[in-house]
Amino acid sequence: MKFRNFKMVDYVVYGRGSFDQLDEILAPHRKEGQPMVFLVDHFFEGKPLVARIPLRGNDKVIFADVTYEPKTTQVDKLAQSLKDEFGQVSGVIGIGGGSTMDLAKAVSLMMTNPGSSADYQGWDLVKLPGVYKAGIPTLSGTGAEVSRTTVLTGPTRKLGMNSDFTPFDQIVLDPELTTNAPANQRFYTGMDCYIHCIESLQGTYLNEFSKSYGEKALELCQYIFLEKDTWDEECDDKLMMASYAGGMSIAYSQVGVAHAVSYGLSYLLGTKHGVGNCIVMNHLEEYYPQGVAEFKRMVEKGGFDIPQGITKGLTDEQFDKMIDVSLGMKPLWENALGKDWEQIMTREKLRALYEKL
Repeated sequence: MKFRNFKMVDYVVYGRGSFDQLDEILAPHRKEGQPMVFLVDHFFEGKPLVARIPLRGNDKVIFADVTYEPKTTQVDKLAQSLKDEFGQVSGVIGIGGGSTMDLAKAVSLMMTNPGSSADYQGWDLVKLPGVYKAGIPTLSGTGAEVSRTTVLTGPTRKLGMNSDFTPFDQIVLDPELTTNAPANQRFYTGMDCYIHCIESLQGTYLNEFSKSYGEKALELCQYIFLEKDTWDEECDDKLMMASYAGGMSIAYSQVGVAHAVSYGLSYLLGTKHGVGNCIVMNHLEEYYPQGVAEFKRMVEKGGFDIPQGITKGLTDEQFDKMIDVSLGMKPLWENALGKDWEQIMTREKLRALYEKL
């Protein structure tokens, strides 16, 4: 039996106010004449956080439009514009939610690897380390800060650049940065974390490593979304750690049905990742009966409305495209349903599930 030898984030700093150590953290990684590039979620344009970014020399701040999830074309364009302007950069620092984290990881890799980021969508296709990269989440839940993937929508599929070169060299976990997150966004990314846990803990890839992290993340989510009555600093602190632990849980296992189906939605309809997972989870009693019941209690307690009827009126061709994208997520299906998953999740069965959404 071959055991997975997986790459983790090299350095982690955690704590309220730890963002202020960024200058000191980046100093040893600066190369003369090569800037640090800060990819910042466009939500922060004109907000106080931007003034706290420790700019030196010819450093550059780029506001990343993450209205939609990152596309391979967006990654390629960004990397090329940096090469044209500077030749090379000292590092890429992502500040924002999961999409900004993924964008930063992908741009870092495309500063050193030839071709298009679409060439590297898959498993272990990246051949060269990227430039130095750091991730600073301002939303908690996706686990993008610790994952070995960067999820991109390409010309033919939605799939990550899954590789040992993808994880960040450094992450800065400062719960203060999540304080003013919009309530619905915070809920959807929190549910992404909760769904990670349910899928990981019930998957066929489960082992004690992923189980230990998954159980802790699940316990934190249950406390935050079911026991707490008002959102406070403790919730921000705990959700940031749930995100980290949830990401670590799937690093050594996988996600499952909700994620596999949601990839099809976001590829065709541009549905945001957290929202898409919730739309799908709402209908997965057959696969995760207890998890779905608990998820529905969390939704009700938070007073949120999960979108319904988003696939109404789609053509056969559109359903087929979603099904193709979803069935392409083979490790996810195998984790959820076992080695014979193709006999269980037929195109007809998946079509019926999409029609419910």
